[in-house]
Amino acid sequence: MNDPGLDEPIQEHSKDVEQDRKNELEVQREDEQAFLDPSRWWFASTAFPLLAVCSPLVTTEQLIAINTISLILALVANIALLLNMARRLSFAVAQPITIVGWFISSILLIALVFAASLGLELPGEDRALTQAFYYAIIAAALYFIIAALLSVTVYGAYKGHYPQEFKLTMSQRTLMLQTISFMVYMLFGALVFYKVEGWQYLDAVYFTNYTLLTIGIGDYAPQTHTGRALLFPYAIGGIVILGLVVGSIRSLVLERGKKKLGSRMVEKKRVQMIKKMQKKGEHHKLTPIGSDERADELGMTERERRKFEFELMRQIQEHASTRQKWNALFISGTAWMVLWFVGAVVFWKAEHQQEWSYFGALYFAYTSLLTIGYGDYKNFSNSGKPAFVFWSLLAVPTLTIVISNMGDTVVKGIRDLTDYLGEFTILPGEHPTRQRAKALLKSAASRFDKDQDKENTMHKPPGLLGEKEKQGKQGAKREILATDHIAGEIEQEELEDAGEAARRGDQVAKEAHEYHYQLIREFRNVLKHLDQTPPRQYTYEEWAWFLKLMGEDEDNQSSHRKAPVNPRSEKHGQPDMQQATTDDSEQGKRQWSWIGNRSPLMGEQDEPEWVLERLCITLERELKKRHEEERKKGKKNVGMKEKAPSSSGSSKTLEQQEKGVVGEEEKRVSYQ
Repeated sequence: MNDPGLDEPIQEHSKDVEQDRKNELEVQREDEQAFLDPSRWWFASTAFPLLAVCSPLVTTEQLIAINTISLILALVANIALLLNMARRLSFAVAQPITIVGWFISSILLIALVFAASLGLELPGEDRALTQAFYYAIIAAALYFIIAALLSVTVYGAYKGHYPQEFKLTMSQRTLMLQTISFMVYMLFGALVFYKVEGWQYLDAVYFTNYTLLTIGIGDYAPQTHTGRALLFPYAIGGIVILGLVVGSIRSLVLERGKKKLGSRMVEKKRVQMIKKMQKKGEHHKLTPIGSDERADELGMTERERRKFEFELMRQIQEHASTRQKWNALFISGTAWMVLWFVGAVVFWKAEHQQEWSYFGALYFAYTSLLTIGYGDYKNFSNSGKPAFVFWSLLAVPTLTIVISNMGDTVVKGIRDLTDYLGEFTILPGEHPTRQRAKALLKSAASRFDKDQDKENTMHKPPGLLGEKEKQGKQGAKREILATDHIAGEIEQEELEDAGEAARRGDQVAKEAHEYHYQLIREFRNVLKHLDQTPPRQYTYEEWAWFLKLMGEDEDNQSSHRKAPVNPRSEKHGQPDMQQATTDDSEQGKRQWSWIGNRSPLMGEQDEPEWVLERLCITLERELKKRHEEERKKGKKNVGMKEKAPSSSGSSKTLEQQEKGVVGEEEKRVSYQ
């Protein structure tokens, strides 16, 4: 009999679990598609829409009617894009509104600019075009470029390179909100100083811009006590928001973007390496060894061939990581140089009435770009001030990315060189120079005989080999500690159950409980690796042990395959990236290679995360199997009890029959 009131909650929970599984598969398919597709589609799906939302809306003061229509269309386009990102408006509805709205707004502003420039008298000595005129030019260019970029986004979505929706991550959502907050804060502050100081509003925008960016040129400064008093909280608040924006740019572009581009670089290097080996005639090293005769012919076992694949993949990762860092530095450095030299040209032309030389403009752009702001060069023209506002807003993310990329390459090299020279000269480190030299020689010597005890250690768990020193400081996360505590209790229970099974002579149950104990034990070990920075990378022996716990054997070639050169992903099929050792009712075991797309070393998932997820799946499968066996055994015992005679004159009591059943079961297990 079913318990009343339980059917509906169970069905709802089942639906939730099924929906979570579908969402997980969808995320895996998106990651795989992003990995295999060219990285330019990542910019189309992520960077272009965020650029659109984070771009400022610029207004004019002439031809108010046309400009009002243009501004309303731009606001509607921006709101439609925001609603689409918030999943309040569908992709198919929001994108046409956004693109068409910004294109029309751009066209109206271009018409306004031409009407203002052709319909009025040309500026003479006593008249000049206002700042609003030049802001209109900047706004028209921005609207047109953003609409064109979003058109590329829509094209890529309809071609199937990514879903027709925006699933913002936390870092993307944070960057979008903080950038909008910064622009609103700057423009609202300009309105306040415009009222307090009696400036023109666009002059106040120019003032708040170089104040919040900490440039401090000095041509505009508060003259009233009220304005100076308001500057105290306003500057602090703006600098805090600016710091948050810089941090979000680093989180999104430098972490997420680097991961995407780094994965693509690993894939390209992998393909190049396979083709290179094929040309050299070494493709046999990437083909599973199916017989002892072929192993003797090649002079290596299947395990040695797999270890060769593993080490080759590590070389690919290292080479791709180094190249990606220097490429990122080159691209960001080039963007910074372009911003510097082109900005100098703009200021040189805009301030021609001050008779600036190009070198003077270059000097002004450099001191402004690094937020030094001496104040000896200042923008006085109506064209120079809008250009400076737009240019300086571009400088903040550019300079942030350059400095971060230098930290990963140039600064790191200088720091390591300084530490090295210091340890060997006047500032010795924790270990004396002689001890470091001995350690270096010992490490070099150990490479020649590291395979002597391979047979004795390759089948042992990493816990028996000793844990490596922790890389970086581990954060004490409550979730990890709670999970570790629960896993520790289950581990102790499995160990006690194994001892109990050994005492009653049940070898099968003993081995099952020991297997569960090892799974939980390694689960706890891997759980400690999640917080390490940089992410933990396991040795081949550790990977071999983990795979053995998951039911794989590196010596057995049945689950191995030759690495494909150009893997193709099914857009609506099961994910294939990082799907080694997958074993479920739909697909079963998948053949894979360490240098193939299914390798655990490919994709964007860190190694501890991958191992932890597969250990959980294996443990769940084993516990489910154990539960099914116990349930079947319980049904069998119940059936035997029902068949037992109930009369007192029976030759065997119920307890005797149960003992007989247990004895027969033990005989059967022993025979098996």
